[in-house]
Amino acid sequence: VQLQASGGGLVQAGDSLTLSCAANGITFRTYGVGWFRQAPGKEREFVAGSTYTGRQDYADSVKGRATISRDNAENTVYLQINNLKPEDTALYYCAVGRQSYYYTRADIDFGSWGQGTLVTVSS
Repeated sequence: VQLQASGGGLVQAGDSLTLSCAANGITFRTYGVGWFRQAPGKEREFVAGSTYTGRQDYADSVKGRATISRDNAENTVYLQINNLKPEDTALYYCAVGRQSYYYTRADIDFGSWGQGTLVTVSS
């Protein structure tokens, strides 16, 4: 399984950004997918996830500002974050679950990871 994340960049506080993650080598529609982030000096944390049924799951830190969506035909998952804040600055990773027809937000349950795309939010 290969994941390619893109869409990061330097933005100002209050802006919006959409990240994309394209997957190959997997029957995408049967797996949960997620976005995680790691800020400098901090642990990696869950941001948003989408179950194989399409149910959305969000961390409290982005709830109401983020939307995760998936295009199973294109094997792609998106993350849009609105009203970006400096504390959203991080390296953002997409991931696919280890097991089909199963989803949790725990990073240990994700077996394939993208390379990360950097989001920097200036105040």
